[in-house]
Amino acid sequence: MFSLIIEMFSYPFMVRALLAGSLIALCASLLGVSLVLKRYSMIGDGLSHVGFGALAVATAMNAAPLAVAIPVVVLAAFGLLRLNENSKIKGDAAIALISSGSLAIGVTVISMTTGMNTDVYNYLFGSILSMSQQDVTLTAILSLVVLALFIFFYHRIFAVTFDETFARATGMNAGLYNILIALLTALVIVVGMRMMGSLLISSLIVFPAMTAMRLCRTFLSVILHAACISVGCLLVGITISYLYATPTGASIVLCNIAVFLVYSLIGLVRDRN
Repeated sequence: MFSLIIEMFSYPFMVRALLAGSLIALCASLLGVSLVLKRYSMIGDGLSHVGFGALAVATAMNAAPLAVAIPVVVLAAFGLLRLNENSKIKGDAAIALISSGSLAIGVTVISMTTGMNTDVYNYLFGSILSMSQQDVTLTAILSLVVLALFIFFYHRIFAVTFDETFARATGMNAGLYNILIALLTALVIVVGMRMMGSLLISSLIVFPAMTAMRLCRTFLSVILHAACISVGCLLVGITISYLYATPTGASIVLCNIAVFLVYSLIGLVRDRN
C-alpha cells in the first residue's frame, strides 16, 4: 500500500488535485465556522446548486464555465443576503427557493441541449481527473485571495459572527462584512465544484466546523481545528479514492463523517466526566 501511495504522487493530476483540494478545503473550513455560527450553513448547498445551473448554461453556450459561474454565484449570494435581511422570505426558505430554481434551470438546459455529457457530469459529481493546470492556477489565486481577506478582516468577521447587533452599535458596517463572507463563500463554492461536485461541495463548509465545535470552545481554536480537520480529511479521502477507485468527493465526505463521529464521542465522554 505504501508503494501505491508513493506512486500516486508520480502522477501530475494527483499532485494538482492535492494542491488545489488542500487550498479549497482550507478556505471552506475557515468560512464554515462563521456560516455555521450565523446559522447560514445551508447557503453553501444553495450556492452550489446555483453554480451547477450557471455551469450548465455555460456548457450549452460553449462559454468558459467559470467566467459564467463566478459572477452568477456571487450575485446569488448577494441576493440571498438581501432576501434574508429585507424580505418576508427568511433563511432556509430563501435558500430553498433559489437553490431549487437554479437546479431546475440547469437540468432543463441540459436536457434541451448537450445532455449529460462528461463536463456536466464532472461538475455535478466532481472529478480529480478533470482538473487541468489552468484550473489549479485559478484555484490557487482565488484561494489565496480568500485567505488574505479572511485574515485581514478576521476581527471584524469575528465580531459580526458572534454579535451582529453589538457590532452595528459600535459603528461597524455589519452588512458590508456579511457581504464579504457571502462573496468569499461564493468563490470557494465555484472553484471547489470541479473536484467535489455541486452535490457535495457544501460538506467542506459544514462538517469541519461542526466537528471542531464538538471539542473546542473558542473561535480561534475552532478555526484552527476545522482547518486541520478539513485538509486532513481531504488528503485521506483523495488517497482512499486513488487506492480503491472510489468517488473522490464521496470519499472525502465519508472521512469527514468518521472524524465527526469520533469527535462527538470524545465530547460526550468528556462532558460526562
